[in-house]
Amino acid sequence: MTTIKPFLTVNNGQKAVEFYQAAFAAIETKRWEMADGKISSVLEIEKAEFYVADEEPENGNFSTSSQSNCSIRVILNTKNADSFFEKAINLGATEICPMTTEENWRIGKLKDPFGHIWEIGYEL
Repeated sequence: MTTIKPFLTVNNGQKAVEFYQAAFAAIETKRWEMADGKISSVLEIEKAEFYVADEEPENGNFSTSSQSNCSIRVILNTKNADSFFEKAINLGATEICPMTTEENWRIGKLKDPFGHIWEIGYEL
């Protein structure tokens, strides 16, 4: 089976893991400790897997805070969209588009505290 898994590079891996756990009920399934307290982790949201790691400029891995723009958006398709969206905003995410119903989707868009854009919703 073919899969695509986002790999989010951040400027504080531990804080990012804590945010995704609190906002999206993410479960950390693996963690690698790196030099200088940096981490690389595998997280799951309702069995959907993604990676989070501290930036490593020496390897060309930069967080969105090190660059002026993030061209990737993560789409989180879940029936828990409203709850996850509200929790993320309460934990410091920035609302881009509020939760709304458009055509056949319930969807909202936000930027997490680490600069990554999330579209959270589900098909009606």
